[in-house]
Amino acid sequence: MAKITVQETEISVIQINAEDYICLTDMIKAKDGDFFVTDWLRNRNTLEYIGIWERINNPKFNYGEFAIITNKAGLNSFKISVKELVERTNAIGLQAKTGRYGGTYAHKDIAFQFAMWISPEFQIYIVHEFQRLKEEEQKLLGWSAKRELSKINYHIHTDAIKQNLIPPELTAKQTSIIYANEADVLNVALFGITAKEWRDKSKRTINTVE
Repeated sequence: MAKITVQETEISVIQINAEDYICLTDMIKAKDGDFFVTDWLRNRNTLEYIGIWERINNPKFNYGEFAIITNKAGLNSFKISVKELVERTNAIGLQAKTGRYGGTYAHKDIAFQFAMWISPEFQIYIVHEFQRLKEEEQKLLGWSAKRELSKINYHIHTDAIKQNLIPPELTAKQTSIIYANEADVLNVALFGITAKEWRDKSKRTINTVE
């Protein structure tokens, strides 16, 4: 789970089936007044948007049941919860979670539409912050991949050092110094930085994401 902050509102972002879902329960705290996600779901435009998204992304979506629901939208008596919508239509764009990270979550495409309901300004800011989060995650993934490559090459490199550069009469401490120096030559050649510089930069990146 990750978090972003939009206009002083902390919002959770989780992954479900490798897709990003944003917490609507957190987002609604930024809307003035006493509102609920069910108020947004009562809107016919909201339901039409969700229906189009599900048609594109969800082959198991129950269109017949969804049509019954949308026909009631706009009536004063109409009200539906996320849980009921999901159970009746097999929708995947909305998720009601319980437990530690409980709340109503929506796929990022739907969550951005929900943000417009809060305010156009809020939508612009949440898109910006979400993009920043993804950029930071990509940087972290890139460093992790480089680290794994460095490990593989390090083992190859140390075997070559042992066979060709280290005299048998050296002490263990002297041998470790040669290993470290030669490993840094490899790191600089591959990544442009030493192992220590990589660790320091990686820690700064992790702290930024958190």
